[in-house]
Amino acid sequence: METATNTETTALNNFAASKRKLDRIFALKKITAKDIEDLDTPEREYLAETFTEMVQQLKGAERDNFLDKIEMIVPASTKSDIWEYNHFVISRAVSNFMRKHGVMPTKNAIAEETGLSRQTVAKHFAAYKTRPEFAAEIEQFRFMAPMMLANVFKFASSGDMRAARLYFEMVGATNKQQTNTVVNGQNNYIQINNTILSQENLKALSAEQLAQIESIITTNR
Repeated sequence: METATNTETTALNNFAASKRKLDRIFALKKITAKDIEDLDTPEREYLAETFTEMVQQLKGAERDNFLDKIEMIVPASTKSDIWEYNHFVISRAVSNFMRKHGVMPTKNAIAEETGLSRQTVAKHFAAYKTRPEFAAEIEQFRFMAPMMLANVFKFASSGDMRAARLYFEMVGATNKQQTNTVVNGQNNYIQINNTILSQENLKALSAEQLAQIESIITTNR
């Protein structure tokens, strides 16, 4: 019985000591790696769980202030997760607002919709192209390009001339490019029977007229 009591006392003392350490850390204005170096594994896990919950619950400036407070101990992977979350909710807010109102929302409107601060929204717009996460997102779209090209080819093969024109542009084989090459190599004009088609003539043609020429050449091929 005495052993059990001693064990409980030790556990309570350990818990109290851990709570004092964590309370001291939470009270800091800025938390550094040195501030948490004496925490054991359970204490670090509890700290991480608490921080995650707070980031999810806090809004606006309070969230910004808390992220600034823990910035020096947050791992790069977590910072990336936070950026991706911000990017997702901002993109969704912009898309929903434009679908509903037909205009680009203000940063204040985005902040109100997402729960982010206006400052965070502004910083995200100003710097998102420099983030490695943005480059990774662009690579994902590039990865899907062949599938999109296959769909365009499918519609073009079914007689959709707009799809055919887009397909030629996507593969870099438009007649505009081919014509420029021929024209430059043949004294700036093409003669078809008694009709001379110069570079100036080509520039004056409408998109529909160019599409008809593409259709004729493609059919003859």
